[in-house]
Amino acid sequence: MKEFFSLVLIGIALSMDTFSLSLGVGTFNVSNKKAFKLALIVGFMHFVMPFLGMLVGNKLIDIFKIQYDILLGFILIIISIQMIVEIIRHEEEKFNLALLGMWLFAFGVSIDSFSLGLGLKALTSNIYLAMSIFALCSSSFTYLGIILGKFANKLLGIYANILGAGILFVLGLMHLL
Repeated sequence: MKEFFSLVLIGIALSMDTFSLSLGVGTFNVSNKKAFKLALIVGFMHFVMPFLGMLVGNKLIDIFKIQYDILLGFILIIISIQMIVEIIRHEEEKFNLALLGMWLFAFGVSIDSFSLGLGLKALTSNIYLAMSIFALCSSSFTYLGIILGKFANKLLGIYANILGAGILFVLGLMHLL
């Protein structure tokens, strides 16, 4: 039971960046269908990435000298710039989060679960339970963040859009520094 509780807390912690970024995305009136699809994709990535991290291990880090925070920072900044371009163009009231954008978003927010996967066997012997918990937490937090972001958009209008893009941009910069 202690192990399960620990895994749930880790799953919640892994989902915090997903939640905060989903708040920003939600300010662009993402449809419920796209919100659900994005939540499923994020959950899938939070299931797969720890497993890949566990399989790949430190060899990938040694070979490519990957710094996870820098990669996530660039992805967040690219998404925020796309959001700002949509604000400036005023062509659509809804933010066009295409399937590729969803996968990039999911990849960006699941990089931390990849690095967690490097030491996943040290946390638990039940790898599939851990990955399922991570997926469920991240899916739930993604959907909740988008819904709350949509609510903020109704209250604040275009200022919520600017705030959402700003949040993503600042979080991207924080990961770069």
